[in-house]
Amino acid sequence: MQSIAIVNQKGGVGKTTITLGIAEAAAASGLRVLVVDLDPQANASSGLGIWNGSPSIDDVMSEPRAGSAADAICASRWPEEEPRPDLIPGSHLLANREPQLAADPVGAQDRLKLALAGITHDLVLIDCPPSLGLLSINGLFAAERAVIVTEPAAWAADGVDLMHNTVERVAGRLGNPKLAGIIVNRVGRTRDNRYWCEQLQERFDGLLLPQIQLRAAVAEASGQSTTLRALGKRPGAAEAAAQFDALWMALDNRQRPDVSKQQLDDLPHTSTATTIET
Repeated sequence: MQSIAIVNQKGGVGKTTITLGIAEAAAASGLRVLVVDLDPQANASSGLGIWNGSPSIDDVMSEPRAGSAADAICASRWPEEEPRPDLIPGSHLLANREPQLAADPVGAQDRLKLALAGITHDLVLIDCPPSLGLLSINGLFAAERAVIVTEPAAWAADGVDLMHNTVERVAGRLGNPKLAGIIVNRVGRTRDNRYWCEQLQERFDGLLLPQIQLRAAVAEASGQSTTLRALGKRPGAAEAAAQFDALWMALDNRQRPDVSKQQLDDLPHTSTATTIET
């Protein structure tokens, strides 16, 4: 089982969009995918067609119990003709869970890891909240790898640095998660976007994964609780799906020891000179 935490302490950078895009691409490649919605906003759940799912991740996090996550898994409601990931639904109640976790002197940080014991899915994607609190730390403790999501904007690099340091601190204690890479999301064709992409490239050379362009089809798929592939001939949908396929390929290859650096360099990467589609 692969497990990846999707993180950034800043909200609004599109972590959930990236989580759903990777889930679609990985499921389309034939993997059994589980999305863990660890964000109290529960946007990943609604993007997968589940509202007010019960039991939820809040029930899973309510007590330290090995394997308890299995009881909360449900099928997503993406179109049946599309490969569909499973889900542990999010819950707005999760916002009140941090104080209880803080009161647990022994298991506050690894409750999710304990709960996921015995999960047999090929890939677990953990959509973490936009904070550096105990919920995000639980996501990092439960993951083998972490992906940092950012946007081409002022101070983005500083936020990535802060999150990178947090990942390294957790890995220093556990050996995991390894930083799988940094995804620059919502890249548009503006001078400002191009400048900040170049700044991120200079600062994090070798860590950047294939970019995701700013496309209306991506937001439309999430808003309709469906896949990019199900949008059919909607302008930009096929191109966006191809970008997420390339992103998943890069992530999948980076965790395989038999893949050379040259093979990784040969994977498709999106140029900073990109287009905004409406």
